[in-house]
Amino acid sequence: MLHESVFRTTDLPVGARFDAWTERMGRTHAPMQLDSDRTADYHGRQRVIGLGDVTLWPATFDHLVFRRTPKLIRQSDPESYHLSLLLRGEGAADWGRQRTAYRVHDFHTNSSSRPWEIFTGADPVTIVGVEVPRALVAVPARHADRVLGSLISGREGIGALLAQFLLQLVADTTVYEPADAPRLGTVVTDLVTTAFAHAVDADLRLPPETHGRTLVLRVKEFIRRHLDDPGLTPAAIAEAHHVSRSYLYRQFQAEGLTVASYIRDQRLDNARRELVDPRLRALPIHAVAARWGFPRAAEFTRAFRTAYGLPPSELRERALAQSRGPVPPEGVVDATPRGRGRSANDTPGVTPAPW
Repeated sequence: MLHESVFRTTDLPVGARFDAWTERMGRTHAPMQLDSDRTADYHGRQRVIGLGDVTLWPATFDHLVFRRTPKLIRQSDPESYHLSLLLRGEGAADWGRQRTAYRVHDFHTNSSSRPWEIFTGADPVTIVGVEVPRALVAVPARHADRVLGSLISGREGIGALLAQFLLQLVADTTVYEPADAPRLGTVVTDLVTTAFAHAVDADLRLPPETHGRTLVLRVKEFIRRHLDDPGLTPAAIAEAHHVSRSYLYRQFQAEGLTVASYIRDQRLDNARRELVDPRLRALPIHAVAARWGFPRAAEFTRAFRTAYGLPPSELRERALAQSRGPVPPEGVVDATPRGRGRSANDTPGVTPAPW
C-alpha cells in the first residue's frame, strides 16, 4: 500500500478546525492566507499520497478563499507547479490581469512562485490536487509559465489521460507497493510535462523517454476503447498514432509487455467480468467472447484457461453459485446489494464524497 495520511477537520474541536485546515493547506502546497464564511465550523477532508517527489491530495472542503501573496513567496517558496482537477463545485482564480473560471473535469494550474487568489463557490468542492517540483517538468520555465492560470481539459487528449490516471490511482492505493511510489510519480510528471508542452506547442523539447512513456499510456487507452474492433492490430495502432511498429514495440518492451499480449489480456479481463456478472447470465459464452474480440469459441476457451486456470463455463457456474448466497428466512427480504453492507453513505438522496 502507498503511504498516505488522512486529515479531517471533524476530528478536531469546532473552534480549532479552520486554523488546522489553514496549516494543513500551507504544508500541502505552500503557505497561504485563507478565509471562509464557514470559519465557525469548518468542514474539510484531505488525503495526502506521496509519490516520491510528487504529491497527490484528493480533498473535499467548504467555501474557501486562498491567497498566495508576494510577501509569502519571499518567505517560503517550494518552487512547485500545482494542478487541481475539479470534480464537484465551482470557483475562480484571479492573477491580477487575468481571471479564470473553474470548470468541472478541467485542470486548473498555478505555481507557488507567483501570487494569485482563488475562491470557491458557496457549496463544498471536491478536487484532486497535484504538486510537482518545477525542476522535474521538462519544459523551459518561460514556456511552462504561459500555461499558469489557464485550463487544461480533463475530458480529451493528454489532460484526459492524466485525469484518468489520477482518478484510478486515488480510488484504491492498496494495490500498489511503497516501492511503486517513485515510478508512479514519474508517470504523473511525464503526463504533466506533456500536457504543459502541448498547451504551449513545445512538444519537440520533451525528452525522448517522456515521449515514450506518454505514448504507451495513450496507446493503452486507445486499446481499451477499441477492444471490440477485430481490426485492432499492432500495425493499425502504430498507424493511428503516427509511429512505426518497431518504435511501438520498443516502448512496450520497456515495460516488459508486448502489444499483442496487452490486447489479449484486456479482452480476456473484460470477458471475465461479463461472465461473472449475474445480470448477463443469459448471454451465451460464445457471444461474450465475440463481444471482446474472440470470434472463435475454441480459441477463446484455450486463452481463457491459460490465463485463469479454468474454462469460462466453470468460472461462470462458480460465480452464479456464489451470487445466489444463502436463502434468507421466510418473510425476510434482504434489500442490501450483494457484497455491500449498509452504511451512512447509503442514505437515500445523499451522494457520498469520493474520498
